[in-house]
Amino acid sequence: MLAAEWRGEEGGERKRGRRGGKVRAVLRERGAGTVWVVAATALVWVVAVVGVQVGVGRVAWHQAQLAADLGALAAAKLAFADPEGACGRARRVVEVNGATLTSCAVSDGAVDVSVALKVSLPALGTRTITMDAKAGPADISGP
Repeated sequence: MLAAEWRGEEGGERKRGRRGGKVRAVLRERGAGTVWVVAATALVWVVAVVGVQVGVGRVAWHQAQLAADLGALAAAKLAFADPEGACGRARRVVEVNGATLTSCAVSDGAVDVSVALKVSLPALGTRTITMDAKAGPADISGP
């Protein structure tokens, strides 16, 4: 765009508006910068919301796995001495870690535990994450 066009001049003469005042030249992309800034801001917000969703889900996944692992280890400690009380111990440990014990089985000193953890995701609502863990004596009868 030429300087004369920017100032509202054509051929050295100034344009006059309806009321006789000088008219500024209007850029053809008037407001285009605003649209790009709004679009970029919206994109940043979408990426941020998705990032938060993924982060919350990942933390909840780790929390559920931790609760299952600790519950299985706590129950395995009592598996031989008190098989009936082992699942009660697992339930207490799992609940302290914010999850719910959904199943517990003791067999030959090994404990299988399943837990569920409800997580609230801002845009997706409430979801339930389930995890399993097993703990017990090591098998030393190798080759």
